[in-house]
Amino acid sequence: MYVPGPRAMEGTDPVKKTLVAALAGGAALMLALTGCSDDDGNKKLDDWAKKFCDPAQAQFKKIQDANTAMQTADSGGTDSKKVQEADSKAFQQISDAYAALSKSLSQAGAPPADGGEESQKNAVKELNDLSKGYGDLKKQVDGLDTGDKGKFADGLRSLSDGINKLNKKSEQAFKKLESGDVGKAMAGQSGCQNQKATEGGGSVSPKK
Repeated sequence: MYVPGPRAMEGTDPVKKTLVAALAGGAALMLALTGCSDDDGNKKLDDWAKKFCDPAQAQFKKIQDANTAMQTADSGGTDSKKVQEADSKAFQQISDAYAALSKSLSQAGAPPADGGEESQKNAVKELNDLSKGYGDLKKQVDGLDTGDKGKFADGLRSLSDGINKLNKKSEQAFKKLESGDVGKAMAGQSGCQNQKATEGGGSVSPKK
């Protein structure tokens, strides 16, 4: 873990990388599906997956675009105010994207599979919680002291801790939704297939 020291006075780049890494982990939760099902699939499940994944693709891209914006906002010497503005905009974009994903999943209904209703309801709740969580992070970054590099770096570090907590909170619900035949159906849809993460962050690793 990065502890602000002398380097924090020279820029926020070290702690910013931690923040971006945490953010990329959040995006990976819903972008880790890869490949296609080995069998002919289930038409009802495939139809359900398409109903969710088609509109979801644009929201996944918004999350990754926000990740890119945060990653490029600070080259190590960027004015803290500009970094704050970029992060605030990115957090709002992510919050809106998760809210849209929650709406898409709610409109898609429960997947026609054992435990589908419970998994869907849990995932919808987690997406709403993520939206609220990133909205709260926006408020926090808006309130950071940009006049002191050290304090600003401390604030960014606390934000990365908050993101990691959001990721851990949501992981289990997504694992349930993406398991078994439902996961295979989602993996067969281009909108839910594995996408490259932003430059410098590597690619989202498949779960399989």
